[in-house]
Amino acid sequence: MYDKIGSIINSITPIPNRSLAKIQELAESIDVKKGELITAVGQNNNLEYFILEGICKSFLYTPEGEDVTISFFMPGSIISPNTTRRKDGKSIINIRALTDAVIATINAEEFEKLMVEDLEIRHFGNTVLRNELMGKVQKEIAFASLKGKDRLQLLRDTFPNIENLVPHTDIASYLGITTISLSRLRTQS
Repeated sequence: MYDKIGSIINSITPIPNRSLAKIQELAESIDVKKGELITAVGQNNNLEYFILEGICKSFLYTPEGEDVTISFFMPGSIISPNTTRRKDGKSIINIRALTDAVIATINAEEFEKLMVEDLEIRHFGNTVLRNELMGKVQKEIAFASLKGKDRLQLLRDTFPNIENLVPHTDIASYLGITTISLSRLRTQS
C-alpha cells in the first residue's frame, strides 16, 4: 500500500521521502465492493482518498432520482479533496465504487496539520487542489463547447479504456447524453 501511495503522490508532485513517510503513516487501507457507497450526501465525512485499485465515481441524484456522474477516479488517482466535497463536515456529493476497489484513506484534519507543519506536503496538497480546479474548469468549458462525439473522444483521452470497465449508463451520464446517443457515437467512432 505504501509504495502505491508514494507513486500516486510523486506522480502529482515529487516530495522527499521524509515527507512521504509522514503521509504514509496516517494511511489506512480499505476494501470496497463494486456498487458500495464510499460516502453519501449528508453523511459526515472527514477523509481523503487515494484509489490504489479499482474505479470510483462521484455523482448526484436529480430530483427525479436519476444519478448524474460528475467525475471518474481511476487506479492511481486521488478523489477530489475533502475541502471540495463537503460543507459543514457533511458530504455534498456521493461517491461509489464502480468496480471492487482498494482505497487508502487519511483523516483530513490530520492531513491539514501535516500541511501546516511541512512545506513539501503543503505544496503537494495545494497542487492536488489546483489540479482539481483546473480539471473541473476544463470539463465545464469542453462540455459547453464540444459536440457529443468530441466529448466522447475527450473522455477516451482522459480515461483510457474506461468504456470497457464501467457501465455505459455512467459514461452517458458523465457526457450529458443518453445511452442511445452514446451507442450511436461509439459506432461512428
